[in-house]
Amino acid sequence: MATDHKATIRWARGDAAFTDGRYARAHVWAFDGLEVPGSSAPSSVRVPLSREDAVDPEEALVASAASCHMLFALDFARRGGFRVDSYEDAAVGEMTPNEKGKLFISRIALNPVMVFSGDKLPSTADVETIHHRAHEECFIAHSVRADIVITPRFTIA
Repeated sequence: MATDHKATIRWARGDAAFTDGRYARAHVWAFDGLEVPGSSAPSSVRVPLSREDAVDPEEALVASAASCHMLFALDFARRGGFRVDSYEDAAVGEMTPNEKGKLFISRIALNPVMVFSGDKLPSTADVETIHHRAHEECFIAHSVRADIVITPRFTIA
């Protein structure tokens, strides 16, 4: 079953000369009526030509992988009869040169922390299974070349 997922990216030169390379990299990402400020990473293009308070493409890729994994993990926990109170992931993407010397996101480290409560509580093996299955099903994980490493933790509320 093929589906389409759409995003609109908007940028305008404004009054910058552009040809001198001193133009703003800030732009807007639009999804289903929601607008998110985007920019190049300040590590790639220095502020003020980029914005520190905007999402850069590298951050978005890491967030996409983490979000996809979370959505599957929550569903597999629910299917297992476990109640999840919260989920937080301080995900990190590592950029390194590829075989042609070009930078790419080579590794995404997911560090999910789930808090469970209720009558049925998961074991460590249950949590590992939830995350293993989530990784196997995650659409984004299937779409990227980066190694995705998952180090789950959990607590009982």
